[in-house]
Amino acid sequence: MKRIALTLIIALLALPAVAMAKADLVVITDAPPKSMNPHAYSSDANLSYMSNFFDGLLQRPAPDGKLSPALAVKWERLDALTWKFSLRKGVTFHNGNAFTAADVKFTFERMKDPQYSKLLNIANSIASIETPDDYTVIFKNVKPVPWFAETMHQNFIVDMESSAGRDDGDYNTRPIGTGAYKFVEWVKGSYVRMAANADYWEGKPKYQTVDIRPITEEATRFAALAGRQADIVNGVPVSLIERIEKMPHVELISRPARRAIYMDISNKAGTPFADIRVRRAIAHAINEDEIIEKVMRGQATATAQVPDVPTVGYVPGLKRLPYDPALAKRLLAEAGYPDGFDITIAGPNDRYVNDEKICEAVAKYLAKIGLKVTLDVKPKSIFFDELSDFKHRFYLIGWFDGSFDFGRSAEKLLHTVDKDKGMGAYNGTLYSNTEIDRMIVASSSIIDRAEREKALQAINKKSVEDVAWIPLHYQQDIFAVVKGRDVKFTPRSDRWIVAKEIK
Repeated sequence: MKRIALTLIIALLALPAVAMAKADLVVITDAPPKSMNPHAYSSDANLSYMSNFFDGLLQRPAPDGKLSPALAVKWERLDALTWKFSLRKGVTFHNGNAFTAADVKFTFERMKDPQYSKLLNIANSIASIETPDDYTVIFKNVKPVPWFAETMHQNFIVDMESSAGRDDGDYNTRPIGTGAYKFVEWVKGSYVRMAANADYWEGKPKYQTVDIRPITEEATRFAALAGRQADIVNGVPVSLIERIEKMPHVELISRPARRAIYMDISNKAGTPFADIRVRRAIAHAINEDEIIEKVMRGQATATAQVPDVPTVGYVPGLKRLPYDPALAKRLLAEAGYPDGFDITIAGPNDRYVNDEKICEAVAKYLAKIGLKVTLDVKPKSIFFDELSDFKHRFYLIGWFDGSFDFGRSAEKLLHTVDKDKGMGAYNGTLYSNTEIDRMIVASSSIIDRAEREKALQAINKKSVEDVAWIPLHYQQDIFAVVKGRDVKFTPRSDRWIVAKEIK
């Protein structure tokens, strides 16, 4: 008991000074923003912050995430390549500038520039943008993009007039959007402070001032919750759930997450992974049931695939390769590795729930079948840059598709890397399968929903058959709300913290 108390005291002392600052609403989350440029990163952590300062043409409000009007009041597909968006009138940016079609055109053209954007996949799918008047935008795609409108909740619109002339340092640190909250201050490592936009087109939000505080350390998040330093905590530590459940002032909210956690694996020629028997052996060696029970404390659901149930392309009843270490050893021997080989398991240690512990468990399982394992886990700020440089051939990663369409995921994660075509942008292992590439390209022109679902399910099945990845589980999103403060919080399926939705 003394050890627990001492740990709590130390963690409380580690809390940033802002913990004592007054705000109408304080939210603690487990990941900091990396930039205030809304297009600099496509991670849900960064988009979550941006969703408070900016709006997209469309939005996906809680609780069901149904695509709904935002800066556009109406949208329609005119033909296979053409989309028309009718814009909302009377909207202003935080600097007082009026929102018009020119801002939309500027935003998507800037998104094509790698200096400002990592959302090149959607931006480069646009061949031209027409603005026949101030409140109409017509996009012409390079090729049919069935999920084009589905992404418009996370392509945030910036102000053309102020953005074009601002220096990069200011643009990346001081957001100017049309969102429900205006930017006040960003103290890196401590907090992001925002104030209600009284002129917001949906009406002024409930809370005048909001602080979002990123705390990556589990013990420190726990201490903040125990010390009533926040109203909402996003990213409740799985390892501490039993203790948190005993706190009388805390309500826990748990819901299945859309994010799949999986081991990404290469098939690159010249590596052991090129042999599908090796990839299958590794899959058979991993005891996912034990990971869920012991590492995740039951707060996860095993999966055989990366897309989740709401995503077009999900295959009901798809089976994962069973845990069978004896079979794994036989497959390695058949592939010419009876004595194993050297393998590095990479991954982040501060991005997903118990990510480092999962990597450690996988290392233990692979060692049991004779592989000589090296662990290479590190902060996500370093790890994700290494993925961009294609450094690793086997690593832990998480994914869910904000467009609810597996075709977009497949283009990013499965297709052979082709920077000129914007394909394979997140295919960090350099996996390549010409048949899957062909299927992905063919599916991109399918507009009919039922036909498209069949095509995407076929890609999904093929990726599982070829062991293009080793799915582990869907995370469970766990939030804590401090009682007695009249905070009504409904988690979103994308895990964003959108302050205007908190009542």
